[in-house]
Amino acid sequence: MPELPEVETLRKYLEATSMHQKITGFTAVDAKRQITMPAEDFREQIMGRQMVKTTRIGKHLLVTLDNGKVLSLHFGMTGDLHYYRIPEDAPRFERATFFFDSGFKLAFADSRKFGRIGLWESETVYKTAKKLGPDALEISGAELAKSLRKRKTALKSALLDQKILAGIGNWLVDEILFQAKLHPEIIAAELTDPEIQNLLEATQNVLQISIEEEAVYRQMPATFLIHSREWDDSPHAEKDAHKNCPRCKTEITKMVVGGRATYICTQCQQK
Repeated sequence: MPELPEVETLRKYLEATSMHQKITGFTAVDAKRQITMPAEDFREQIMGRQMVKTTRIGKHLLVTLDNGKVLSLHFGMTGDLHYYRIPEDAPRFERATFFFDSGFKLAFADSRKFGRIGLWESETVYKTAKKLGPDALEISGAELAKSLRKRKTALKSALLDQKILAGIGNWLVDEILFQAKLHPEIIAAELTDPEIQNLLEATQNVLQISIEEEAVYRQMPATFLIHSREWDDSPHAEKDAHKNCPRCKTEITKMVVGGRATYICTQCQQK
């Protein structure tokens, strides 16, 4: 599922390709499923408008139009963007398409069909409607501490709650906790101030590196836990020892926390 680094990469892609062009058309393969409002109303309100600003809140990409209204793009499990001109370059699984007066098109591709496109009065209205917490890259230590102090659940479950921290999903939480040397089953409310500061620094470091690598996870540093996950095909995943901790070489343990598959080093992340 696209998480914060993937969506930030898509935001930059849209910013580099589709801004300040008049929208001359819009189509959707299954508008009732893909558009969060009646398709004709949506089409009427975006026709003739231009995209003038992009914002990302967690996993959500928002695009401000020149009349102040905001397009929302949520990528579900497999959503992607593709900017092209000639039909031969159209992406597979193209589900919705914005047409520009330049002759180019912006396609919303989505093989699993869980992605959604909407139109809102403002970014604030959207954030409130979706009950999104602070963006994981922008949250302060004080904000994070205040939210976690209220949660008497496992730390991993708390971090996956988008009302607390918007933008991180399952593998990212595992990576952040590994880098911070925190066990995923620690009760969130019991974290000390130094542990919260360490958690914040690990969160921002992992996200920044992931964004720098344009969310190509096989290119992450060899010190990342991601190379020890079962699905990994990275060059750092050695054939016989890739399930070992990159720090202490202890065998990585797979467990379930809050119903989610979880990878930890029991030596580095002691409960």
